[in-house]
Amino acid sequence: MPFLRAALAAALALPNGSPPADAPRPRLVVLIVVDQLRGDYFTRFERQLSGGFARFWREGAFFEQGRQDHAIAETAPGHSTLLSGRWPAHTGIVANGLGVSDPSTPLLELKDMGQGASPRRFRGTTLYDWLRASDSASRVLAVSRKDRGAILPVGRSRGEVYWFDHGIFTTSRWYRTEDTLPGWVREFNATDPVRTLAGSTWSLLLPDSAYPEPDSVQFEAGGGAVTFPHQLSVNIDAAVLQIAGFPVMDSLTLAFALRGVERLRLARGRATDLLVVSLSTTDAVGHAYGPDSRELHDQVLRVDRWLGRFMDSLGVLVPREATVWALTGDHGITSLPELAAAKGRPAGRVWPTDAFADAAQVTGGDPSFGFEAGLLFGDVARLRARGVKLDSVADALAGKVASVPGVARVYTPKTLKRAAASDTGAVLWRHTIPDDLGWLLCATLEPGYVWSAGVIAEHGTTNLDDQWVPVAFLGPGFVSRRFVEPVSTTDIAPTLAKVLGVRPSERLDGRALAQALARTRR
Repeated sequence: MPFLRAALAAALALPNGSPPADAPRPRLVVLIVVDQLRGDYFTRFERQLSGGFARFWREGAFFEQGRQDHAIAETAPGHSTLLSGRWPAHTGIVANGLGVSDPSTPLLELKDMGQGASPRRFRGTTLYDWLRASDSASRVLAVSRKDRGAILPVGRSRGEVYWFDHGIFTTSRWYRTEDTLPGWVREFNATDPVRTLAGSTWSLLLPDSAYPEPDSVQFEAGGGAVTFPHQLSVNIDAAVLQIAGFPVMDSLTLAFALRGVERLRLARGRATDLLVVSLSTTDAVGHAYGPDSRELHDQVLRVDRWLGRFMDSLGVLVPREATVWALTGDHGITSLPELAAAKGRPAGRVWPTDAFADAAQVTGGDPSFGFEAGLLFGDVARLRARGVKLDSVADALAGKVASVPGVARVYTPKTLKRAAASDTGAVLWRHTIPDDLGWLLCATLEPGYVWSAGVIAEHGTTNLDDQWVPVAFLGPGFVSRRFVEPVSTTDIAPTLAKVLGVRPSERLDGRALAQALARTRR
């Protein structure tokens, strides 16, 4: 397996270091987020899991029916719930387009390349703030390929927060006043892993017979490279762009996180430190090939193995008995509509072009207005100041959207407010939209349908496949048991807070999962 060997040789070498002494409470809490990790992947691939996923599945407190219980099942809102214990309606992170983009905080050492990012839109606090309130010596390291995957679990606090952009791990001016990256980050970047891996081949991890999925499916990858093996370009510039969709990107992220733990000496002080690692490749593979693909299957197995190696390596630096783990996903994924329709299932892509044209006419092309995953939002105060009758406009637009095949329900601010508590779609939208957000309509789709004008697999709807993620805990203070009752990702933070003995500083939407706890820490 040359791709796996190249990744490990280039990136996942075990750093030197001696483990710290034991502590009466955990020295390190680790959150692992796998972007687009749908909850059914564990039962689907159970017999082939032997690494990190297997440990959570077989040894941890594992909730099979976790939910990102809000309407826009995307990366930014999903990550905002994980360590805040609150829905997007309260974190203020409604959608990717209203996430972390921030031109006022440019990236370091990229000379105007990339997009500035910060948690400026995030509201409230997270587990890291609660740890620091308990002991100001607590520190954080958050790492991801995506900026929003690294930033949002930490909230507005400054700390060691890094993501991958244009071939290097970097951060923004929100987190550093200096114009240069820390020495250990520059040292890691100097190894130039993308150049080392350029031209590498992604082949199947297991024998061909271990994969029941067909290898050649015309709807995958936009009809492009749909069969194994897949090759990373030998051209460096092209490889920098392509690597996001190759499994090795996750190994680089884990290697960078491991290096950071060593160089920052996390878990070596008196306080509990926080490590957040968000692995993004499953999302890229899932979008390109869909959740029913051989590529997705192989990607999940590779993350399982790499996560197991990472856990072993981290155990050399921080004793396992001093480490608490949590695992989840930021959202799920819906099958490619074309593939589902070919199998006779109701499915399709929804893009209400006529309604968009009407909205553009009403708003006069106001750039503050946008449509994302069923929500039409913008500066309604400006329309109101111009004398626009907002209720009438919203009702007219809602009528047009409701007539599009695949649309299940449409709400305006007026109708959402009075919708019954039994209306699950309305409840999910209430969990999503802050009271002060300007918007004109929101909508839900029938199962199998996605908001999309393109050809990739999508997520973002209120349907179960997009909401469904695992929620699991491992380490001291947790039982080893599987649970089938639905839980929310907003339950992760209060559960960890209970085990760590820290107090949330505000009212949460989630609750501590007492059934997962082996004992209560005071």
